[in-house]
Amino acid sequence: MNGILNGKRALVFGATGSIGATVAKEFAVEGADVYLSGRSKSNIERTARDLGVNGARAAVVDVSDPIAVDAYVEAIAQQAGSIDIVFNAAGPLPQAYGNGKLAVDSSVDEFSVALDQGVKWQYITARAAARQMTRQRSGVILFQTGSPARGHVSGGTAIGAAFGAIESLAENLAFEISPLGVRVVCLRTTANTDTVVIQRTAELVAGIQGTTKDQVLGFLANLNFLKTNMSVIDTAHALAFLGSDRARMFTGTVVNASAGAALD
Repeated sequence: MNGILNGKRALVFGATGSIGATVAKEFAVEGADVYLSGRSKSNIERTARDLGVNGARAAVVDVSDPIAVDAYVEAIAQQAGSIDIVFNAAGPLPQAYGNGKLAVDSSVDEFSVALDQGVKWQYITARAAARQMTRQRSGVILFQTGSPARGHVSGGTAIGAAFGAIESLAENLAFEISPLGVRVVCLRTTANTDTVVIQRTAELVAGIQGTTKDQVLGFLANLNFLKTNMSVIDTAHALAFLGSDRARMFTGTVVNASAGAALD
C-alpha cells in the first residue's frame, strides 16, 4: 500500500465508538498497522472484524487504568518494535456530564465527570505513549477536542472546560517531549453529528429546550461558516494527515477544524 501512513504502527484506544472505529479504519486504509483496544471484548472483536483487522491486534484495555495502559503500550512496542501514532477516542457519556445543561443547572458531580474522565483518560494514554516514544525518539500523539473548547454555545460548560484542559495538555506535553523527536497535535472539530455522542446530546438538548433533535442538529450546522455538519470521516481524514510525515512540522498546536464555529 502507498497510503500516507504506510508502514506506521498506530494504536487507537476507544476503538469501538463512532470516531474511534472510523479513525482506525482510515489509518488502516492509509497503510498503517492498526492496533485496536476497547473496554468490551465482544465489541472490540466485532470492530476488528468489521475493519478487517487481524484479531491479534484487538485487545481489551481500560483507559482509566494507568497500569493496564502502560503494560499494553509496552507490550505492543516490544512486539512491533516501535509505536508511531497513538490516538485515544474514549470519553465520558454526554448524559453523565449533563451536556446541554446550563452551568447554573448542572451539579458539581456532572461537571467533575467531564474533567475526571475526559481529561484523565487522555493523560493516561498520552503519558504511556510519551514514555515509549521518547525512548525511540519518534512518534505522534494525537488528541481531539470540540468547539466548546472556545465558548460559543450554551450548555457546553463542562465538556468545554475539559476540552480546554486537553488542548493545554497537548501544548505543554509537546513543549516537554518534542525536542526528543515526538510530535503532539490536537485537532479541534465542530460536532460530528453522525456520532452516537452527538445524537444523544441532540436528544438531551431537544428535551431541555422543547424542540426536536433535527432542529438541534440544524442549529449546530448554522454555528459554523460552512453551514454544514461535520462527520466522523472528516475527522478521520484530518487525523490521518496529522499523523503522517506530511505534517512533520506540526507540534504543540491545536489545528482548528471547526469551520469557524470556534475561533482561535
